[in-house]
Formats: sequence, C-alpha cells, structure tokens
Amino acid sequence: MYPVSTALKRVLRYIKGTKSFKIVFGPTNGKLVGYCDSDWAGDAEDHRSTSGYIFTLGGAPISWKTRKQPTVALSSCEAEYMALTEATKEALFLRAVCVTFKIDQDNQTLIKCDNQGAIALTKESSKQHQRTKHIDVRYHFLRSQNDVYFKYVPSNDNMADILTKPLGRNLHDNAVHLLTIKGVC
Repeated sequence: MYPVSTALKRVLRYIKGTKSFKIVFGPTNGKLVGYCDSDWAGDAEDHRSTSGYIFTLGGAPISWKTRKQPTVALSSCEAEYMALTEATKEALFLRAVCVTFKIDQDNQTLIKCDNQGAIALTKESSKQHQRTKHIDVRYHFLRSQNDVYFKYVPSNDNMADILTKPLGRNLHDNAVHLLTIKGVC
C-alpha cells in the first residue's frame, strides 16, 4: 500500500494528465446496454465487495455507479449476483426514461456480466444449492424481470471493471477506450 501522500500525488498527476478527456458520442443505434462487475471481498477490513455498473446508450456511457455492497458475499458468484441486481434496478429506471423520450423501444435491455455462475442464478429455473440457498430474496427479484436479459462478457471487454478494482495500465487504457473517452489535442 502506498503512503497517502504518494497516492494523492498519483491521483493529482492522473487528473492533470486527463483534464482534456471527454466522452465522445457518435452515431448511435439507440440501444441501452449495461455492464456490471464486482470485486470479491475487496475491502481488507470488512471483506465487503464493491459493485459497479455502467449503462451505455449507443456505445457512450450515460449512467454509472460504484458502491460497497451492504453485506459480505460468501463467493465471487454471490458478489456478482448482487451487482447484477443493482444493475437491473438501474436498467428498469433507465428503460422508463427511454420510453418517456421514445428512445430504445426494444423489448429487453441487455446487461453484460463477467461471471457465468451469476448469470445462471438469474434463471427462474435455477436450482438452489447449498452454496446459494442463503442469498436473500431481495436479490432474487431479478429472476422475474422480463425487461432485461443477461449475457456473459469476458473481463477484458467489461467496461465496469474500471469501477471495482485497480487495473494495470493496459487494462485501464482498454477500459477508457471501451468507454469512448478521448483526449483532446
């Protein structure tokens, strides 16, 4: 771990080097797509995970959030499932906004996640196993949602990774590229 002064200098140097960056909106297909991720037990003190999601409209981010989960997840699958729940709630809200403004009239919104076990848990027909039967009903509500569907995305293509964990330079630059953030010359 870095001393606070070293970490603060790095953050300030990063901000100075990226102050001309902007989100670039290009031609859009008008599709609302979500990406969600979590780290598992990322906080060394209380072992709670961090959830994050990003929603894009036409490829550019329009909504994002990162937050520490309220309870300790017993597995990475459970942490990702809790992140999917938060992303689903945001998707339902954004769908209502899109309907109001006549944007993205598709039947369902896609949410991409990099944990296949969590995606499997979203299915109404998935069986409760010893390792998952304790998951609270508050997270299972997403099984009954017909307005969203879930798809696997490899971690390298999951733009929400930037919200949940420190990334090396190459992964960070890739996430910035996926977010359509460009520097101004």
